[in-house]
Amino acid sequence: MKEHQRTQQFPEDFIWGTATASYQIEGAVREDGRSPSVWDTFSHTPGKTLHGHTGDIACDHYHRYAEDAALMAELGVDAYRFSLAWPRILPGGTGKVNQKGVDFYRRLMEELRTHNIEPVVTLYHWDLPQSLEDAGGWPSRQTADAFLEYAERCFELFPEVRRWITLNEPFCSSILGYLTGEHAPGRQDRPAAYRALHHLLLAHGRAVESFRRKGNEGEIGISLNTASPRPATRRKEDREAADRGADLMTRMFLDPVLGRGYPQRHLEAYPEVEMPIREGDMEQIAAPIDFLGINYYFEDAVAADASHPEGFRSVPQYQRRTEMGWPVTPEGFYRHLRWIARETGDLPLYISENGAAFDDRLTADGKGCHDPERIDYLRRYLSACSRAIRDGVPLKGYFLWSFIDNFEWAFGFERRFGVVYCDYVNQRRVKKDSFYFFRDVIAGMEPV
Repeated sequence: MKEHQRTQQFPEDFIWGTATASYQIEGAVREDGRSPSVWDTFSHTPGKTLHGHTGDIACDHYHRYAEDAALMAELGVDAYRFSLAWPRILPGGTGKVNQKGVDFYRRLMEELRTHNIEPVVTLYHWDLPQSLEDAGGWPSRQTADAFLEYAERCFELFPEVRRWITLNEPFCSSILGYLTGEHAPGRQDRPAAYRALHHLLLAHGRAVESFRRKGNEGEIGISLNTASPRPATRRKEDREAADRGADLMTRMFLDPVLGRGYPQRHLEAYPEVEMPIREGDMEQIAAPIDFLGINYYFEDAVAADASHPEGFRSVPQYQRRTEMGWPVTPEGFYRHLRWIARETGDLPLYISENGAAFDDRLTADGKGCHDPERIDYLRRYLSACSRAIRDGVPLKGYFLWSFIDNFEWAFGFERRFGVVYCDYVNQRRVKKDSFYFFRDVIAGMEPV
């Protein structure tokens, strides 16, 4: 029998995965010793999330993890990126370990291993224990101290993990959490937001330094939602504006991690901000990482604007948009991958999140879900990845966001990103057409 010819758009050792986050899928927020997180508090505060939705039950992954692991095996992924819930492991933020929380993650990892799926573990995906927020939150240096204790406990508790991600999108934790107030804890204080930013990066660097010092096996990195906007015109001032547009979203996080310090021109735009840097901080933040995770969804277009502190503003685009209101920009993805590679040199890169939300509906019989827009989106963005690899970008893997529809933060359950449909009434899982598309891509049977 003639062997089926596989498409060779990606290297044989390319890692295919999917991704989730603890508060978005687990539920069971009051079970087995878990304490409240800032997202429990935020989502239960009237007016903070759409329709008052909370992650109390979410996808009930805490009880249905075995079913979900079996679906991932059917999908054919090599790895599953998920986050540990800090308040499930250290309910007090520091101190005594909650063994029942540890046991849950051990069961999950064991289930993944039975399907030859590698656990890729994020230490922090935004669910800060509420007790630590009450003590000052990320604007307080003590939270970075607490994170180091938490990280070291996790390294000891789960030695079988070979790929660790310290933080997911510290931009969101600091800027959306403490400046705009869109995310938990919902504060609006620019100086506090920038103190949070520094302490988040300090927490990252200390964890990486400890990981190395204690001789842990495996790799460790960070996931950033990097951005490099395109200029609206060819005019010099718009090109300069586009370069400035990468400062807050990317350079404020990537540059310190790479040992370049904070971009001074960004800080000069906000004289009320004072970074709480102490001796040795920047060296710790720059502890060498093994890889960079890139979370990418769309490219912004910007023009010069002298009235803006940073000298730019976003301008309208023609591209169709996802349910999040984000333009579909695969060419921007390709440009961004090339740009990031120039910024980081030969540092291995992973797409740790990429995907799209659409208005998904079950078929009349409730057994399927046709989502052609997501398939088109994924085909075009994966094609950009393939092109970037051919052009020398050291892209080593792709983690689709998301495995399953889940609690989409302030949007509640009104935005669906999954390739598996979650029926929130009865927790039934239904594979979407995009599930089968992504399965065929992974198998090398579907060109992109």
